[in-house]
Amino acid sequence: MSLIVTRFAPSPTGYLHIGGLRTAIFNYLFARANQGKFFLRIEDTDLSRNSIEAANAIIEAFKWVGLEHDGEILYQSKRFEIYKEYIQKLLDEDKAYYCYMSKDELDALREEQKARKETPRYDNRYRDFKGTPPKGIEPVVRIKVPQNEIIGFNDGVKGEVEVNTNELDDFIIARSDGVPTYNFVVTIDDALMGITDVIRGDDHLSNTPKQIVLYKALNFKIPNFFHVPMILNEEGQKLSKRHGATNVMDYQEMGYLKEALVNFLARLGWSYHDKEVFSMQELLEWFDPKDLNSSPSCFSWHKLNWLNAHYLKNQSTQRLLELLKPFSFSDLSHLNPTQLDRLLDALKERSQTLKELALKIDEVLIAPVEYEEKVFKKINQALVMPLLEKFKLELNKTNFNDESALENAMHKIIEEEKIKAGSFMQPLRLALLGKGGGIGLKEALFILGKTESVKRIENFLKN
Repeated sequence: MSLIVTRFAPSPTGYLHIGGLRTAIFNYLFARANQGKFFLRIEDTDLSRNSIEAANAIIEAFKWVGLEHDGEILYQSKRFEIYKEYIQKLLDEDKAYYCYMSKDELDALREEQKARKETPRYDNRYRDFKGTPPKGIEPVVRIKVPQNEIIGFNDGVKGEVEVNTNELDDFIIARSDGVPTYNFVVTIDDALMGITDVIRGDDHLSNTPKQIVLYKALNFKIPNFFHVPMILNEEGQKLSKRHGATNVMDYQEMGYLKEALVNFLARLGWSYHDKEVFSMQELLEWFDPKDLNSSPSCFSWHKLNWLNAHYLKNQSTQRLLELLKPFSFSDLSHLNPTQLDRLLDALKERSQTLKELALKIDEVLIAPVEYEEKVFKKINQALVMPLLEKFKLELNKTNFNDESALENAMHKIIEEEKIKAGSFMQPLRLALLGKGGGIGLKEALFILGKTESVKRIENFLKN
């Protein structure tokens, strides 16, 4: 089996979005699973629209999710001399030619074709031109597309694809300013980089016949193609920013783990039996582009949150502390290791993102200054105040290092006063946390410690 070589080739005209990252993941997995090569190429020939910030953001996103590429990053903007050589080669071999058609002439031709209800296209008028070039026109370079031939290829996702070359005009490979076009530079670079397999979005499917024309004209080996359907939102429409088509690094800021995001995207358009959760090792073991789905996949925040919650629950305290560093939350230095473990163990079970976890840490460790009104209105103050006074005294003689002792202290009040558990537990929770929900009361007491727990009950009683 020959060495598998793949690439990811984004344009730095905007930040790396979720669809692009999915494409990169598929290429990465296929190469790495087969001990092949995976390259990163920045397609920055559009000098007027390129953004250095966007290019750096793409590289930053790669580092965050852990997609390590082979070799140095290739920038197309540094390869113009190489492209010029191949353009000249095609001109010298009469496989390409200068076209002197002005923009006004081309516009007029298109209007005539539209009037005749024909598909607007260049009419090849300079294909075999031997006369004197018109003055004042900087020519473009067009490839001579073979006429009346079938270009066929077996797409790994779409199956057999055939296009008659008569449906293609002699497309431009270099503009009048000498800058080569997208399809030309992609073909040159993929060939020179030894790319064996191209996995990309099916919005590129129409480019493939043109690129095959160029592969053949230059006697390059044609790679295998896999055109993956786009990601849609849950209503079956194109992804918008609101539905997830946002900068990949925004997901880090929202508190998603890279493992969850990679797992989520790998499953958008690919499956392995009924399995949903994959480690990177499992993805490398089982991923095969031949199993890519031929129908569009749907982006689901519910699924992403479910996966992220799964990964969050399985993080150690030490790793969680590292992951939480970018988020603002209460100081944890006063907690002993056991309290810290208990706090994070309790809260990660109730959180879907790191951002949510950071907020929940604050909800526990920052003393309430207000109390949830709808819960407060439900309590019987005449009954509750004496109970909390009695419990406060009980806490002063309770071992706070023993959670079972804390639980026994609560049940002692309930049993002695012969009341329902909720009649005591709900106001106690309100006193400690300021709301009607949250972590278990014995966990809250253990994490807060004796001094803070008693202080919060006293503050509640004053209010």
